[in-house]
Amino acid sequence: GLTFEWIVQPSPDGLAQAYLLTADFLNGAPSAMVLGDNIFFGHGLPKILERADQLETGGTVFGYRVADPERYGVLAYEGEKVSEIIEKPEKPPSNYAVTGLYFLDGSASERAAQVKPSSRGELEITDLLQLYLNDGLLNVERMGRGYAWLDTGTHASLLDAGNFVRTLTARQGLQSGSPEEIAFENRWISKSDLIAAAKPLGKNAYGQYLMQIAGDAE
Repeated sequence: GLTFEWIVQPSPDGLAQAYLLTADFLNGAPSAMVLGDNIFFGHGLPKILERADQLETGGTVFGYRVADPERYGVLAYEGEKVSEIIEKPEKPPSNYAVTGLYFLDGSASERAAQVKPSSRGELEITDLLQLYLNDGLLNVERMGRGYAWLDTGTHASLLDAGNFVRTLTARQGLQSGSPEEIAFENRWISKSDLIAAAKPLGKNAYGQYLMQIAGDAE
């Protein structure tokens, strides 16, 4: 079965610190890290995640075109090849930001130990990714027009994300990112498990949605 462990970052010392704090838990295993304030949406998303997960060596990150790249880690290109990842540059070398989703191999914790604090006193994830890039071990995939990446780190972007998800839900009648629905469709849980999860929520729209999913499966 799956193993879970809560590990709390004692202070906001940078994303790369996550791989130091979880070194014993990972024990040399590959991992995927996603930032809690990020939302991803798009047809075929599971496929590109599966492709990233299948790589045994190196890492995979995802580039996404944004209008305000200075807020993010930005991809610098030499031709079609990524040459550098720059954290929050004043003059971005491209409009492609690195999203908050990282697939890294079992050397991530060891590499993170080589990262030095930046000028703002943090262990930057971009510096860790640069170590992979320097060794030719970083795969960068672009998420194109068919994908949505929302970073809800500001009040305005949180509102944008809420409106985006609400519009999709109202228009399609389908929930976005329902854990129970995803687990059921992948046969990780049974129909009876789905109904059991829905019953305590039967008085609200989400519970009714899960019961509808179960009913449609008959």
